[in-house]
Amino acid sequence: MNRNDCLGTARETLMDEIRRLKKEKGAVVLAHYYTEGDVQELADIIGDSLALARKAAELGPEISTVVMCGVHFMGETVKVLCPGKTVLMPDLAAGCSLADSCPADDFKAFIEAHPGHTVISYVNTSLEVKALSDVLVTSGNARKVVDSFPADEKIIFGPDRNLGAYINSVTGRSMVLWDGACHVHERFSAEGIKALKDAHPDAPVLVHPECKRPVVLLGDKVGSTAALLDFARNSEACEFIVATESGILHEMRKACPDKSFIPAPPSAGEGGEGAPACGCNDCTYMKLNTLKALRDCLRDSAPEITVDPVQAEGALRSINRMLALS
Repeated sequence: MNRNDCLGTARETLMDEIRRLKKEKGAVVLAHYYTEGDVQELADIIGDSLALARKAAELGPEISTVVMCGVHFMGETVKVLCPGKTVLMPDLAAGCSLADSCPADDFKAFIEAHPGHTVISYVNTSLEVKALSDVLVTSGNARKVVDSFPADEKIIFGPDRNLGAYINSVTGRSMVLWDGACHVHERFSAEGIKALKDAHPDAPVLVHPECKRPVVLLGDKVGSTAALLDFARNSEACEFIVATESGILHEMRKACPDKSFIPAPPSAGEGGEGAPACGCNDCTYMKLNTLKALRDCLRDSAPEITVDPVQAEGALRSINRMLALS
C-alpha cells in the first residue's frame, strides 16, 4: 500500500469513528463554511454565522451535546443560546483575529467617548463586547439591522472597519467605526483579482464585505458566505472568482459541480505561514478544526465551552435582538 492509500485509509477510519461517536453521544455537530471539507461533510448543520446561530437557538431539549466546529466566539454564541446543553469545540485555540482586534476594555472606553450612540457590533466579537452592544449583526443581516434604525440615529459600528465602511457606503450613513479587521479578508489582492478577471473575463467576482474597499469595488456580488453561495447557485455563469475564505469553495463545488470556482489570491507575501501552493487565502484558526481534533473532542467530551453568567445575560440580549430584527 502506497502513502496515499495509507492516508486515505486513515481518513476513512477517522470519519467512521466520528460517525460512531456522534451516534453514541447523541451529539449534533455544527460547522462553519470555512472549516475543511471533510469536517463539513460530517456536520449535521453547516452554514455561516447567522444560520448557525439560528439553528442553535432551535435545537430541542432532546439534544444534550453540541459540537461547534468554527472559532471561539461561535462556541460562545452557541453556549449563550443553549445554556442547558454541553457545548464542545475541537480546539479552543481556534480564535478570531477580528474578535482579538477589539479588546472589551478599549471598546468600552470608545463607547464612553461617543455618548448617545447606539452600539451595533459584528457577531465576530468576544462575549464581553457582545454584552456591551445594543444589537449584533452578521455580514448577512448587517444592512437590514442598520436600516431598522432611523436615518439620523447615531451609531457606533464595531469591530470590522471594512464591513462598517461598506454598510456606510450602501446606506448613506456615517456610522462611527471601530478600527478592526479580519486577517484573512484584509489580505486579498485587488491586483491579483484584476489579473484573474483578465484571464477569466466572464467570471463574476464574489466578494465578502469584510474585504478592503478596492477589493469590494471589484465585486459583481458582495455578500455573506451564504449570499455568495446562493448567487453561484442561481447564476448562469460557468466560473467564478471568489474573494472570501477558501473553505466555502467546498460547498460551492458540491452545490454546483458543473461550475468552476477560482480562489482569489492574497497579496504577495501575505499568504501566511504554510499557505497552500494554490494561492488560497485560508483562516489558520478555522483549519484547527481537523478530523482528529473532532474525533478527540467527541471521544473525550472536551474541551467544553463555559461562559460567565452575567456576560452571557448581556450577550443574549444583543443576540436575541439581532435574531428578531433579521
